[in-house]
Amino acid sequence: MKKSFSRLLLLMVVLFTVSTAASAQIYVRIRPPVPVIVRPPQPSRTHVWIDEEWAPNGRSYRYSGGHWATPPRRGYHRQQGHWKQTRRGNVWVQGRWSRH
Repeated sequence: MKKSFSRLLLLMVVLFTVSTAASAQIYVRIRPPVPVIVRPPQPSRTHVWIDEEWAPNGRSYRYSGGHWATPPRRGYHRQQGHWKQTRRGNVWVQGRWSRH
């Protein structure tokens, strides 16, 4: 019984450590340049332009913005993502949808 509890505890510690490491932030010293995107016409009045957005790509970021999107629900608006400067470097704060 005690041996089983010890194994369970060890498994929980390992899983917690792995999940924490998987959600680690990516810090960069120099922000990547934003590509020039030609904005196509708005598909409908409900579409919102998603401008600068960056997605983790290994130890850096890749550009994933420059597209039209519709809000997930009526009454939502887009809060654009932004770079946040920290002591360790720059980190991208993902844009998100929120209610008015």
